[in-house]
Amino acid sequence: MPLIRVRQHVNPLARKFQTPVDPLEWEKVYTEANQPLHLDIGCARGRFLLQMAQVEPKWNFLGLEIREPLVVEANRLGCELGLKNLHYLFCNVNNSLAPILSTLQSGILQRVTIQFPDPWFKTRHAKRRVVQPELVEELANYLAVGGVVFLQSDMEFIAVEMCDRFKEHPAFEKMGTEKWLAENPLPVPTEREIATQKKGEPVYRALFVKRESRE
Repeated sequence: MPLIRVRQHVNPLARKFQTPVDPLEWEKVYTEANQPLHLDIGCARGRFLLQMAQVEPKWNFLGLEIREPLVVEANRLGCELGLKNLHYLFCNVNNSLAPILSTLQSGILQRVTIQFPDPWFKTRHAKRRVVQPELVEELANYLAVGGVVFLQSDMEFIAVEMCDRFKEHPAFEKMGTEKWLAENPLPVPTEREIATQKKGEPVYRALFVKRESRE
């Protein structure tokens, strides 16, 4: 099957991406809506979650992606495999995360992954990067205590920036004493991760945990 060709870079600040999505009706999305939820932000073609949903059937998986053709194709593949714990959603996460999670039962969101996001190299484009303080704040509001956020990139400056954003928020604590994780703690690597490692290039990884409120 030929790959769907779509634009690699999509500006999330463009006018056509400024309308938030409607809240999800979780019981219509998943057969077992009360299973713990893994949220993958910027899921691209969705192959990572496609494998994760088969490896961990007791979890539900939701992939968010701003390129709609990739979402359509990913949902088609998930349906073909009969996966009832997997769903992909076309949205701009920077204005749609709160509506998406607003109807989610407390404690359900237990794992978030943000992997190899678009680096937007130019300084003037930094606001287009996905990990903004507002996103971190929203994840802090909805992630269960003890839930984790896994970050990775093949661009060190992006990995550092993402880590700094989570370190700055009092709800999150970086796990481990080393600067970067040597291994991926998840059972499935992404396509970009595999390609990067095959080239012998480094992957910068970090894991954060949502801690209890100190109020």
